[in-house]
Amino acid sequence: MRKSRGLSRRQFLYRSACGALATTSTALAGAGGWLVSPTRALAADAAPRRGGTLVASWGGLEPQALFVPGGGGSSPFMTSTKILERLLKIDEKLAFQPVLATDVRASADFRTYTVSLRKNVLWHDGKPFTADDVVYNVQEHWKPIAAGVALKSLKRVSATDTHTVKLEFSSPVPEFFFKSILAGQYQVVVPKHLYAGKDIITHPLNNAPVGTGPWKYGQWVRGSHVAYTRNEHYWNAAQPYPEKLVIRWWSDPASRSAALETGELQVAFSNPVPTRDIDRLVKTGKIAVETKGYENAAWTVTVEFNQRREHVKRREVRQAILHAIDRKFIIDTIYFGRGKPAVSPIFRTNALFFTDDVPKYPFDPARANALLDAAGLPRKNGSRFTVNLVAAAWFEENAKLGQYLKQALRDIGITVKLDSLDRATALKRIYSDYDYDIAVSNFTAPLELVPVVTQFFTTDGIVKGAAFRNATGYSNPAMDALVDKLTVETDNAKRRTLAHDFARLAATDVPLVPLVEMESFTLSRVNVRQATTSANVQGDALADVWLAS
Repeated sequence: MRKSRGLSRRQFLYRSACGALATTSTALAGAGGWLVSPTRALAADAAPRRGGTLVASWGGLEPQALFVPGGGGSSPFMTSTKILERLLKIDEKLAFQPVLATDVRASADFRTYTVSLRKNVLWHDGKPFTADDVVYNVQEHWKPIAAGVALKSLKRVSATDTHTVKLEFSSPVPEFFFKSILAGQYQVVVPKHLYAGKDIITHPLNNAPVGTGPWKYGQWVRGSHVAYTRNEHYWNAAQPYPEKLVIRWWSDPASRSAALETGELQVAFSNPVPTRDIDRLVKTGKIAVETKGYENAAWTVTVEFNQRREHVKRREVRQAILHAIDRKFIIDTIYFGRGKPAVSPIFRTNALFFTDDVPKYPFDPARANALLDAAGLPRKNGSRFTVNLVAAAWFEENAKLGQYLKQALRDIGITVKLDSLDRATALKRIYSDYDYDIAVSNFTAPLELVPVVTQFFTTDGIVKGAAFRNATGYSNPAMDALVDKLTVETDNAKRRTLAHDFARLAATDVPLVPLVEMESFTLSRVNVRQATTSANVQGDALADVWLAS
């Protein structure tokens, strides 16, 4: 076991993360002032109970496919991870836990990792899960599609026996980084025997996945829900506890509130209702609110500046626009106080890498006007120039933010043509067609920065058609070099310094700017148990959840 300042590596990471978690929890309790959730007042129940149907949802809309290789956003992340599993997970205490891998060992030089796999695991069609499946996913799924940046230095991957995989790299790979990949949002394992030789992106099974998870695909009723059945041959024989799982979508948050009240919906993740409804729902005594489960998936709302477009491709113009945005007003009026101003792509909840020492853009319209004047963009007939603003309205707050930005930019002489778009149209406009000047979107940030956070800023993050990557077209050799170093540095202190440098450069060039660190919450009926046992609940398999009588 390697030591870091007297602590083992695992102890260092665990203690650091838990310290942040305690701070965050205290801050949320003090700042939010939410009512005490009824579930917190209940005594611990007896052993989990089998039976029932769990109906779940989230604060967004139906996915474009149940599984989208390489990402596709939170909606397919939620539907796919009940069926397809990863090798590791990060639990609610920010510790790595085994899923399909039972052990991950690094060589002394961090250039080789040996992964031991769980035995006696079956795919849902009865075929055995083996090391060949993992090798196939590393070569054909993760490296080219789902984790290309993270596995850039991979030289070779091989199965040394039926349940052991060895990965060899040309440069060192930090251990926390590597394990975060294995537990990453996009690194699910698909069956080689059903995918090999076919296009993984367009494979028909992406709409009816076959996995090793606790739930089997049942039926997808477009526009309504997807139904899952219990996997009777799951490797953890006791789980899952309910007999059926249904993930259902409602088109508006008010409908989710009503469904929770009536019991039609039992658990909903990622801010499913307007924040103004939370206390009212909890007061009914039927609904519990929980803020745990987002430690590895901090939500933010962003503005993204298309580097291909006139005016906003200039850094001084982007900085001027940021001075015109009143983030406190946004938090108070759109998020009802449930958020904090973001200062960089690394959030306050990230105890490993956060720094406040970055350039900031306080609300100062006079300064914004002066910067635009200095940039040679004077008002003519009341307007300096016109921009097309796309607001991805999969959250109602995004549409409201679009309206606010239209007004804020008009105040500094920028005319805004605003389009508030549904999920499918917004994804196409922003990530496929690059048809926007400024976009309002969202992303979730894990603790590990590479690749999920960094790929919004690196040149190799520009993948046309890939959602929630570098759609702005920002390309800076200095940024690429920083991320390259962050990817191979194994010393914790040096890695933290590199992360701070990344945050400062991102907050200087501002191609993509998180505006608000959103407080995330889950709502559930009070008889739902163990709904938040991971650090990214929306992608949890829900194998632990059970329904009390």
